[in-house]
Amino acid sequence: MKTMTSRKALWVLLLIVIFWVSFTVFRNPLKIWVQFKLPVPLSRWNLVTTSSCPTVPLNLPVSPKGTELRVREVLEKLDQQIPPRPFTHLNTTTSATHSTATILNPRDTHCVGDKVDVLLEARDHLGHRKEYGGDFLRARMSSPALKAGASGKVTDFNNGTYLVSFTLFWEGPVALSVLLIHPSEGVSALWRARKQGYDRVIFTGRFVNGTSQVHTECALVLNSSVELCQYLDAQDQEAFYCVKPPNVPCAALTHMKSKNKEVSYLSQQERSLFERSNIGVEIMGKSNVISVSKCNKKAVPAKERCKLRKASAVPSGHVWKNTWTPASCSLAPIKMKDCLRGKFIYLMGDSTIRQWMEYFKSSVNTLRSVDLHETGKLQHQLAVDLDENIKIQWKKHGYPFIGSLVYSVKEMEYIARIIDRTGGEKNTVIVISLGQHFRPFPIDLFIRRALNVHKALQRLLLRSPDTMVVLKTENIREMSSDVERLADFHGYTQYLALKDIFQDLNVGVIDAWDMTIAYGTNDVHPPQHVVGSQINIFLNYIC
Repeated sequence: MKTMTSRKALWVLLLIVIFWVSFTVFRNPLKIWVQFKLPVPLSRWNLVTTSSCPTVPLNLPVSPKGTELRVREVLEKLDQQIPPRPFTHLNTTTSATHSTATILNPRDTHCVGDKVDVLLEARDHLGHRKEYGGDFLRARMSSPALKAGASGKVTDFNNGTYLVSFTLFWEGPVALSVLLIHPSEGVSALWRARKQGYDRVIFTGRFVNGTSQVHTECALVLNSSVELCQYLDAQDQEAFYCVKPPNVPCAALTHMKSKNKEVSYLSQQERSLFERSNIGVEIMGKSNVISVSKCNKKAVPAKERCKLRKASAVPSGHVWKNTWTPASCSLAPIKMKDCLRGKFIYLMGDSTIRQWMEYFKSSVNTLRSVDLHETGKLQHQLAVDLDENIKIQWKKHGYPFIGSLVYSVKEMEYIARIIDRTGGEKNTVIVISLGQHFRPFPIDLFIRRALNVHKALQRLLLRSPDTMVVLKTENIREMSSDVERLADFHGYTQYLALKDIFQDLNVGVIDAWDMTIAYGTNDVHPPQHVVGSQINIFLNYIC
């Protein structure tokens, strides 16, 4: 009898527990998932939303330990190349006018294929020799009448002297140029300032609730005591935040735009270094034109055809009659439509890779745009040729995406997640371009994003090793741009980080940085013939 009573008591207790668990789960299932530290089963990163009322500034979420160690490693390498250079007066900074450039072993006529070295001695505005390096220089040679150009290689001896090397690719009069983009003191100031804040750009999010709309402030980091929406990529722990509108769910966020904020982490003295008249000043002077002839040299052996390859040395090639010629391989003439037949091309990134999409559509007249029911220039684009089985799509990368144009975030996701959803095979090609939209923020954000893309590509190439992957590096941009936010110096540090991060992967690199220096475009969106040269390399890689 006692045994029967005990059993009944156990059954009653068990029913009470089941009832309590069921009630709790249905009332607040998320709480149970979090309590047991299980992954929250939500289908899209931008719907992983949590609200909070922090009493201290909200920081970026911590990424997996291995990623953070690698972030610090890449950052330390960059720090070693950009030591602090405080200055007390503008006169003690590098002066292009007072610095000297001397062509070593000058001749009346140089020969195609030779190298010309220029020794540069940096001096300050008082004419005193600089005792340390770190100036941000840009070397280029050109023949405007021939529509020819190439970058030069700068070697910094870290003692105020530099060796600038030019490879002579063509005959005729060639102008040599070395621009002082920023003195080392300005470089040091930009590097310090970049690490200090996420608030140089203000994001405004639009929430839609029925027929009404609400706009609130959004950011990568929000210093706020009000309730926030967190849009979290659960796998890589990257997040974006918006102030939560009253009585509107976080999932109601539909659109975004941004504008610059009047904030600076530079001192007034440092800002004087970045007045337009102090940016990109010529050092070579007027006696910078040399004569180059063929010199009856032996014929150069034929180069192998360009294949999927990593970034090559500088210069990676040259421009001749507005057409790109690589230094280490040859480009074959390729019919674009034949090459694209049967392929699915994923273009992911910023508007510089969207230019590729526009180029493809204008060059292949059988490509038809598919209406994906979005609006604006930043909408997801898809073009198809059903007869030739060609599919090309462009998608913008995840936050941060800056610009005054309003864009939809309903379909916005991180590149790593798109890659993880891609099956991949020999006719799948992925092209990625990251950088321009990251320049206004601390560089660890860019490094972390690049590492997360790297990990996603590792997973893709493990399951589908025949998938072709191409990275397009950043273009140089306008020198008159907002220097603290968008300077090419920021782009160059990202360019170095990207090459470091992806050096171990079997991916092709289109060195748009070197190419746009050679073309001398100074335009974030270079003209069609430059985009066409980038795409010509791409077609040689994949066909």
